[in-house]
Amino acid sequence: MSLSPEQRREYRGIAHHLKPVIIIGEKGLTEGLQQELDRALNDHELIKIKVASADREQREEVISELCEAAGAQRVQTIGKIAVIMRRAAKPNPKLSNLQRFKQ
Repeated sequence: MSLSPEQRREYRGIAHHLKPVIIIGEKGLTEGLQQELDRALNDHELIKIKVASADREQREEVISELCEAAGAQRVQTIGKIAVIMRRAAKPNPKLSNLQRFKQ
């Protein structure tokens, strides 16, 4: 499922004020990080992640691997920050960024 330009615009607007929930360091994609990412996506659906790598190509590769492993879609990437989303089967209205900040 690909996001339309209108959906991307809406999700970028929602994510604008969010802080990164996941920070990927030198160790890369560990099992613990993937579990935390899965939990964050189930709870919030739309999150920001930060990749602390100086190499642009390596950041792109890590973000792509992360999205593929989590079944998420990339909404936007600016520098070291990426916005990704994955719809939850049963979203919690108190935690879901998509429901709480719907415009």
